[in-house]
Amino acid sequence: MYLNNLNPHQLQAVTLINEHALILAGAGSGKTKVLTTRIAWLINQRLASPYSILAVTFTNKAAKEMQERLASMVDINVKAMFIGTFHGLCHRILRLHAKEAGLSNDFQILDMQDQLSFIKKILKEKDIDEDTLAPKTLINFINQAKERGERSHQVSMLQDKFNGKLINLYKHYEDSCQKQNLLDFAELLLRCDDLLTYNQALRQHYQERFKYILIDEFQDTNTLQYTWLKRFRGLDNIFFAVGDDDQSIYSFRGARVKNMRDFEQEFEVKHLVKLEQNYRSDGNILKCANTIIDYNSARLGKNLFTQSSEGEKVKIYSASSDSIEASWVAQYITSIIDSGTKAQDIAILYRSNAQSRVFEHTLFKQHIPYKVYGGLRFFERAEIKHAIAYLQLVDNLSQQVSMLRVINFPPRGIGAKAIEQLQDLANNLDINLVDAYPHLQGKARVNIHNFVEIIKDIQSQAMNLNLADTIEYMLAKSGLIHHYETEKEGQDRVNNLKELISAAHSFYIEEKLPHDCSSLGMLDTKELELEYLPPNVNPLRLFLSYAMLESGETQQQGVQLMTIHASKGLEFDSVFITGLEEGLFPNEGNANNQDSMEEERRLMYVAITRARKNLFLTCSQSRMLYGRISFNRSSRFLDELPVENTKWLSPKNSRSKSNDFDNSDIYNYADQAQTMPFWMQNKLKEKQDMNETNAMAQKLAIKHTKIIQHDKIFKINTNVFSTKFGEGTIVSIEGESEKALAKIRFKKHGDKILNLAMANLNVID
Repeated sequence: MYLNNLNPHQLQAVTLINEHALILAGAGSGKTKVLTTRIAWLINQRLASPYSILAVTFTNKAAKEMQERLASMVDINVKAMFIGTFHGLCHRILRLHAKEAGLSNDFQILDMQDQLSFIKKILKEKDIDEDTLAPKTLINFINQAKERGERSHQVSMLQDKFNGKLINLYKHYEDSCQKQNLLDFAELLLRCDDLLTYNQALRQHYQERFKYILIDEFQDTNTLQYTWLKRFRGLDNIFFAVGDDDQSIYSFRGARVKNMRDFEQEFEVKHLVKLEQNYRSDGNILKCANTIIDYNSARLGKNLFTQSSEGEKVKIYSASSDSIEASWVAQYITSIIDSGTKAQDIAILYRSNAQSRVFEHTLFKQHIPYKVYGGLRFFERAEIKHAIAYLQLVDNLSQQVSMLRVINFPPRGIGAKAIEQLQDLANNLDINLVDAYPHLQGKARVNIHNFVEIIKDIQSQAMNLNLADTIEYMLAKSGLIHHYETEKEGQDRVNNLKELISAAHSFYIEEKLPHDCSSLGMLDTKELELEYLPPNVNPLRLFLSYAMLESGETQQQGVQLMTIHASKGLEFDSVFITGLEEGLFPNEGNANNQDSMEEERRLMYVAITRARKNLFLTCSQSRMLYGRISFNRSSRFLDELPVENTKWLSPKNSRSKSNDFDNSDIYNYADQAQTMPFWMQNKLKEKQDMNETNAMAQKLAIKHTKIIQHDKIFKINTNVFSTKFGEGTIVSIEGESEKALAKIRFKKHGDKILNLAMANLNVID
């Protein structure tokens, strides 16, 4: 009997009769099992027919799994049932009632790529350049409005003209889609909600049809999805919502965790059933998860437990640098694999995509197979390929594949027709593209000439800049950074591009290249013990070869690398949660807002509960990320862990703040610092010798009440302004000349330590 393998709380949830229920299902507590068993029980007990059940989930994978499990419990055609995703079920209803929804029967759905093309066409019709308004900016504006349930005439008109422009374009987009009988993904849900809102007869029909409404992952519902679900509420419908408020981590997509509490109140839920028995993780892991999440105040409350063993204690390691952190993780993974665990049962988790690079590089060097889950490896990402293409042109302007990739990216008015003419001309004259463009006429020639001049300017700068600085200059001059900064969700891509600068820094160090060696300066391979290289090799060319080799190596199975967001719903024998530092995890932008901070903690909770047997938490005292070295305190999450369930594998970091610099240990000093001068970055990166770093710290200890930099006088208690951190007050000044550091107390960002020669501070009278 399918009920026999349920625990008492699961059985209680499955067999509730004639009352709305909210099932608080903890990680690994068997929520899918409860949902499918509930449906089977309703059918087998003849409390409901398959026709009277509506089951909603978020992904096609989850819907398919639900159908497969249900098929093994009931003798019916489950594919005919209304089980599916929000979008899938709305599409089905609209197909059945296209006429009532104001659509023709042959309406078409725009996928994300189709929508992008359609938006570009509209911008072209309106004679709006993509440099002025990025198509994805308009797409995000429209989709977010629809997810709030707002048509163009319902969007609030703000003071700025840009908002009004977006509203007008939204209206034009609406009219164009209606005229051409097109629906994007967001429109599927909004159009279906409109249909049920304004067609009373149809709404009543579905309220009478669907007696039982079951919702999976309820914590991830947004405003419109919850509103749509409530359209089915009639006189005797029974709602069964399953979710976990402690795993609500998608607010950036519009998910509203408060929907769970609203549901409890609006539906007058009598039974809040808690599924707390975990079937995935050992005891020590669960106790860490429970303790961490208990720091959140706005939660419904539950406590995971297991009947399995306590297992291994959660291990914590603090490295002196990110490269040492990655090496330690790789070495530990090797020992785990040697002990019999499959590589694919091990996961490395991180807060942002850009963090993957240093792990990818280390695993690659140590011949450990790996796979980036749900995404591309670092050098395979589109924005990185664009950047590499620019660098290939800097190395060789005749490189045709690279030129075709970026000649109009970011958009610079060189259309497909102009590129086709250029290629035809080059083929007819049997010359390369850069030699062919002067033979073109008109605007195409001018625009291509401007592009070539950009490359030549970068080449000129590269003659005197090292590789990292060349890449930084290229990212700005090419417009890549600006292009992605204009996209609402482009920050990840910007971070990845800046991480390419970090890759160049690390490359110089690993290959033992002199740091003042320019990008295009020829290398003496014998002197550098690089005899395996051909002659005429410069740092740029060597770096491009390294990038191609790493991107060309493909792995079918291996250690799983992923962001914590991507890990939700997955589980592994061994999990490494990395980069546990203030500003990184929790994310700097969320640390000062209570709601955002609680979501960061939920993200940590999700990460912890991915582990079955072994959990490792790592942090680094110095980290090169986005092209600069930063020194951050270890994450507050490490302090929130229960001491009895954890084991430090390195000396425990102190997160306490002091008013004065601690000159005895560079890493205690670095524990408070945010930026360091470049001369020290390389020193710290190349040498981990503590005696040397302590001596360097002593040199920094010379205190001042006043120092002059760039004709500006900086004093203790002087008010200053930073474009990054805003207004602040100088607390102390230490160090000499170009190495002088100031501790500044900013109003919004707290204490920061900045190099006065590099921080671009303005004194406020």
